[in-house]
Amino acid sequence: MNGFKTMLLLSALTALFMGLGYFFGGVNGALIALIIAAGMNLLTYWNADKLVLSMHGAREVDQTSAPEFYTMVAQLARRANLPMPRVYIVDSPNPNAFATGRNPENAAVAATTGLLRMLDRNEVAAVMAHELAHVRNRDTLVMTMVATIAGAISMIANFGMFFGHDEEGRPNPAAAILAMIVAPFAAMIVQMAISRTREYGADKAGAEICGNPAALASALAKIAGPAQQLPSAANSNPAAAQLYIVPTGISDLFSTHPATEKRIAALQAMNKREPRSALDPLRQG
Repeated sequence: MNGFKTMLLLSALTALFMGLGYFFGGVNGALIALIIAAGMNLLTYWNADKLVLSMHGAREVDQTSAPEFYTMVAQLARRANLPMPRVYIVDSPNPNAFATGRNPENAAVAATTGLLRMLDRNEVAAVMAHELAHVRNRDTLVMTMVATIAGAISMIANFGMFFGHDEEGRPNPAAAILAMIVAPFAAMIVQMAISRTREYGADKAGAEICGNPAALASALAKIAGPAQQLPSAANSNPAAAQLYIVPTGISDLFSTHPATEKRIAALQAMNKREPRSALDPLRQG
């Protein structure tokens, strides 16, 4: 299914570029746009994770620079039977986290400084387990490509507004109308590609990995409000909001998350059902 969604995203990007090329340059413009789209498709597939990390200003950390956080992720990755991902920290007050990468062998996980300051150790572990669950479920390819492709679509709209003028320098009404419909088109692609059930699946798998559904429920309750209020990289690219464990306040058009209250209720129910011996919470050290 994720492979089909990837092809859908690439096809949508190609079709959009060709349509815009034809709009601005006729048949020759469409051919040029096809070449550009092919190059962007390759760039997006192989480098979307790097683009997303760069968009967030993420810095990679290791055992020396962030020993407790790095060791925690390593423990969780072993419990999830995953290769060790690259680990990043984003200097941002917005308490959030995300995972990226085209497959588990090329995955990365990131947490913001706001999240690391706000949550206790068990809650941070639960959040990172949720992100590793996305890696194990192979959600990250589609999530990462959505963030970069929808960002590219928004960029196209800005180009149309910038270059859409006639010989006398007056704005081209057609270009303005095009710019107005491009953002909803980008949102439509996000909605088609990202299922809301994905977050429930990552919550359940993440709780099983860390062994503490209550800690994940507590983490979601703590960060949901501040994540809505504080700025993030999604301010410049709203489609990036679907990467995060909780949505940001500017992402209503691009919303792909179920209500946080419903996710918390599902985790609390899971905590009551599972015998504590089966959960085996992550321990210090």
